Amino acid sequence: MSQMPQPAQLSACPTCDEPPQAGDRYCDQCGADLTAAATPAAQAPGDRPVPPQLNGAARSPHPEPEPDDYELAAPATDGYGQPADPRAAGTLGAPEAAPPTETGTPAEIDTGTNASTHTSAATSTGSMAGTGTGADPRLPGGEHRARCAACQEGTIDQDGYCERCGHAQARERDHMESELEGIAAATDRGLRHHRNEDAFAVSAAELPDGSPVVVAVVCDGVSSATRPDEASAAAAHAAGEALRASLPRGAHPQQAMNEAIVAAAEAVNSLAMETGAAAAHPEGQRHQNAPACTIVSAVVTSDILTIGWVGDSRAYWVPDDRTAPPARLTEDDSWAAQMVAAGLMSEAEAYADERAHAITGWLGADAYELEPHTASYKPDRPGVVVVCTDGLWNYAESAEQMARVVPPDARSRPLNSAQILVGHALDGGGHDNVTVAVVPYPAVPGRAGSA
Repeated sequence: MSQMPQPAQLSACPTCDEPPQAGDRYCDQCGADLTAAATPAAQAPGDRPVPPQLNGAARSPHPEPEPDDYELAAPATDGYGQPADPRAAGTLGAPEAAPPTETGTPAEIDTGTNASTHTSAATSTGSMAGTGTGADPRLPGGEHRARCAACQEGTIDQDGYCERCGHAQARERDHMESELEGIAAATDRGLRHHRNEDAFAVSAAELPDGSPVVVAVVCDGVSSATRPDEASAAAAHAAGEALRASLPRGAHPQQAMNEAIVAAAEAVNSLAMETGAAAAHPEGQRHQNAPACTIVSAVVTSDILTIGWVGDSRAYWVPDDRTAPPARLTEDDSWAAQMVAAGLMSEAEAYADERAHAITGWLGADAYELEPHTASYKPDRPGVVVVCTDGLWNYAESAEQMARVVPPDARSRPLNSAQILVGHALDGGGHDNVTVAVVPYPAVPGRAGSA
């Protein structure tokens, strides 16, 4: 995900004296706007780090206004703080209707007939679980409105905030899980974002010879772009549909993966064209802050593992035999990865730099060129593929660290493992949206349902 410049740091909130954490844009205690208070100390344009122009482009770390997302001011009293993620912008906004999809789910979940899907509006902290509904006696005519899950007294306005205490109410996309017999995925809003800008799609099918194949797609919306939640949902849905259509027809997994990423890119590009956000000519599109996201996908059959990606979402290989080495299967399209590849910095130096997470590849109408990465592997032993956004791998970056947090029974209990991995990120701070799919290898015959 692209990195955002940090606001000038205040020692205390000007309203309630609560000390803010690094990167906070709104006070966790009272919801006051810290960036407004810090304006006199803001950096001059020349002081802001700028990602290098690699291959002609880098996703700018400077956010542009989102008219749809910034209509509400922070709650004045007892508000629910919406601090910015240190790696991305775009935090406070009114709850939005999920983008329409063929399946009708906001975070796209493609499942087979033997799938069990669970969606929950409860946040990871549990503070917003159990929103009740009923008539507020203070409302004229006994109008029915949902009651606030936080204070249990106020009612919820049309923008999704409590009219009494100002808390933003949970939405369906805040936490979602899906499980097939051979694959599982989970996503969570995290502890610092006001909405979930990640999306996933999982599915199972059969190849022409009757052998099973499972598919996982994970997308991470670029928060400095407009409508990142819609971009990730559109990309996950399009890539999942493309793979479900091509693999049963006998397409080679690597070719199918490349075509799926192209289909995902086209779906994200169309979002810019729908609103006129991008000019008709490609050169004009590059000057627009168009919807954008990253993508990583895994296709697993009985004898081959294929990975495809654009951006900095990752895939890891974790064998059942933990004495065997795990491996990271993707290379980031990011400033840090480019510095390391060029031999200009060590990996430790590059990832310690504040520009480390500025991405150099993404799906979106303002991307200079689309270069899908694909790779196929033939592991010599059983294990699992962990497909995730940086909301997880920032808390388990190396392959060895990831292997330590993946449960030893992950292959037989993928959903439980996905839940544990999400919990690991939340326990580590939950600074970003968290999405992970756990894909057992090899795909087991008889587990694939029609999708």
